[in-house]
This record gives sequence, structure tokens and C-alpha cells, in this order.
Amino acid sequence: GDFGHLGTRCEIKNMNSFRFIQQAIEYEARRQIEIIEGGGKVDQETRLFDPNKGETRSMRSKEDAHDYRYFPDPDLLPLEVEEAWIEEIRSTLPELPDEKRARFEADYGLSRYDAGVLTAEAEKAAFFEEVAKGRDAKLAANWVTQELFGYLNKQDLELSESPVSAVDLGGLIELISNDTISGKIAKDVFGRMIAGEGKPADIVEKHGLKQVTDTGAIEKVVDEIIAANPEQVAQVKEKPKTMGWFVGQVMKASGGKANPKAVNDILKAKLGL
Repeated sequence: GDFGHLGTRCEIKNMNSFRFIQQAIEYEARRQIEIIEGGGKVDQETRLFDPNKGETRSMRSKEDAHDYRYFPDPDLLPLEVEEAWIEEIRSTLPELPDEKRARFEADYGLSRYDAGVLTAEAEKAAFFEEVAKGRDAKLAANWVTQELFGYLNKQDLELSESPVSAVDLGGLIELISNDTISGKIAKDVFGRMIAGEGKPADIVEKHGLKQVTDTGAIEKVVDEIIAANPEQVAQVKEKPKTMGWFVGQVMKASGGKANPKAVNDILKAKLGL
């Protein structure tokens, strides 16, 4: 745009703090007003700010654009960049963060936020991909960003110092996905993995943490609880919401290891809900 109506401009050098900028602007404004009111003309020039005196002084004048030396340097050879060379470089570039983020959203069905967290650093992205390999990617993203990163942040550890490897975390996610353990039990297993107790499957085995999906075993517990609590059974018919109490009792009796979905299904059938 044409800023001619704004008058002549001056450049000011040696500005290294906001305070100096403010002082220079105030001084320069007063100086230019005085010149114009006195019938004078502001010269286009470069001025230097003197922080000790809080004023600007002339450094060099810039009459015209040609003072800026816009002309070719005769000593420089022309630079010719071949398209093939650019293509070759482009083909060897690693996947850039924006591309990676878009791929994580598309291929893994992650939210934009999670994809952003996981692609912020190449190391984090590679770790996540190892964990998610052939598994439930959303579950993997949750465990990597919430549980693992949460733990590392709290302990002020780098990902490279993680006590849990990507392979082992992947193993834990598999155990949740195939209903060997519940998400709740998985947190306990994860704590033991951090403590150095070894691989997730071994921990589950050693501490007998497998989820009970054997419906026969669950039915037996359900039958016992129904038989022992006739008044609750009568109540649940009127208030189906009280079924939560039964679920709680069955979970307690199974040491938290009964598969909650199986418990719900069996209870509904037995209580006629």
C-alpha cells in the first residue's frame, strides 16, 4: 500500500529492550512533531538510540532505495538447482510431523489431540507404533499417553528411561483386549511391571490375576448370592437399578476377577431382568 500520506519514516537501531523501544518512540515522536510544527521536513534516515541519554541521534541518511545496494553481485556464479536433485532429496526425507499426525488419525482412528501428543517427538511416535502393532490402537494410545507418559512425567523421566518397554506394554494391552484381565486389574499389573516384576503375562500368572470368564464358575457365585439375599432379590424386581449391588457382591466374591460383562449377563438372566 502507499503510506506516503504518513510522512517520512526513520529507522532506529540499537533497540534491545521493550523499555528502550518505548523511550525511543516517545523521543522520536516529540522530535518529529517539533520539526514539522517548526515548518521543517523529517529526513529519511537511520538513527541510533542512546540508552544513557534516552534519545536518538542521526547515524546515516537513506535518500533513496539505490542506497540499499540492490544490484547483482558480479562475483557470484548463478546457482542452478535441478528438479531431479530436489526430487531426490524429497524422496529421502523422513515422514514429517504433520504427515505423521494425519496418518495416526486416519490409520489408528486417534483423536487429533492424541495424534498430536504422540507425534510431537519421533521417539514417542515410534514407541506408540510398536505398542499398537496389530492391536486396539485407541486402547494403546490411552495407555501410552495416560498411564505411561503420566508416570514418566511424575517421575521426571525421559521415554528412553521408561521401566516398561513398548513390547511389554503391547503385551499388557493384548491381555486386556482378549479379556484375560480387566482394565482395572491391568493397572495393578502395570504397577508391578514398573516395579520390575517382569512380563505382564508372567505377573498375571504368578499372582492369579486372570479374569474369570468361565460362566459356570460365575453362575455358581451368582446362585449363592441370590439364595443368601431373598429380600434384595424381591427389591431388584421393583427397582432394577439395585442390580448394581449384586454385581458388586459377585465381583467381591471373585476377588475382582469375574468378567463384568459376563456377571451382568448372568445376573440379568437369573433375576429375570
